[in-house]
Order: sequence, then structure tokens, then C-alpha cells
Amino acid sequence: MARAGLTADRVVAAAADLADEVGFENVSLSALARGFGVKDASLYSHVRNLQDLRTRVAFLAGGELIDRIAVAVAGRAGREALSAFADAYRAYALEHPGRYAATQIRIDQSLIAGSPALRRTAEITYGVLRAYGLEEPDLTDAVRLLRSTFHGYCALESTGGFGAPRDVQRSWERAVDALHVALTHWPREVEVG
Repeated sequence: MARAGLTADRVVAAAADLADEVGFENVSLSALARGFGVKDASLYSHVRNLQDLRTRVAFLAGGELIDRIAVAVAGRAGREALSAFADAYRAYALEHPGRYAATQIRIDQSLIAGSPALRRTAEITYGVLRAYGLEEPDLTDAVRLLRSTFHGYCALESTGGFGAPRDVQRSWERAVDALHVALTHWPREVEVG
């Protein structure tokens, strides 16, 4: 029987909070159960296993991240939208390191197809990039460039990887400027035929 007040949503939210405190890779069902004052077995009424819990945290965090980005880019296009997108992404990654780490895990493709948050992520990201006149396959390449740049920068910043005396914020702004230039002058793929 499920413990009164314990729901799948509460378990996932607590796991996300725990991830921000101790790191996503350190979240365990045992630690979560201790936090609720229950035995590990009590959690299995709400999540199948650790992988299921991690996937649910990834979906929760992905939804939070895209909600923040959507608010930031609303009514903006081009350089303004790119900057708002980038800043919202970075702020979330730095404020919620465990949740952010969850957004980077590999998720079963069958689960992704049914996720409204992930569909919304694609729609918003592609919308920002379409303002640069990009179409497939360039859109996919540009998404990969943005994700790798944003993720790499945030990962290095969060671990203190930038040791030079240059202001980290200013370097971030210059990186976003460089992305804008790259997107504006994107080398279109020419079909060979």
C-alpha cells in the first residue's frame, strides 16, 4: 500500500531537489526514501526503478528548462531571441546543476516521442533558428552547434574551468555574438546531384 501523501510527482520533485543538492549521479532510491522517512520498497509504488526515476527527473527538468526559455524568447527574433535563449539556458544550468545534468541523459526514443516538453523544446529551438533562414539539414546542424556550445560552456563554468582573469559573463556574451554571426552566415549545404 502506498504511504499517504506519497505520489509519483512528489517522489520525482524530491529527486530533482536532491539532484541539485548532491549531484544527479548521486541520487539513489535509498537516499530518497530516507528523505521521506520510508523504506526503499515504498518508492516502488511510484517509480519502477532508478532508471525510471532518472528519466522522470529528466522530463521534469526538461520541461522546466523549456518553460524558462519560452518566456525569455517570447516576442523576440534573431539576435535578441538567440541571446534570450542562451541566457535562460545558462541561468537554469547554473541554478539547478542536478536537474540540468538530468537533461543530458540519453532517453529511450519511444519515451521521447510522447513527451510534450521535448516537442515544445524542438518547436522553440527550431523557431529561433528559422529566423536565420535555416532549413533542414542545416537546422539539425545548427541545433547541435548551439547545444554543444551552451552545454560545454555551462559545464566548464560550473566546475570552475575558466581560470583566466577575463570576465566569464563577457566571454559568454562574445560566444553568443559569435553564434549569431555563424547563424547569420551559415554555410548552406548544397546537394550534389
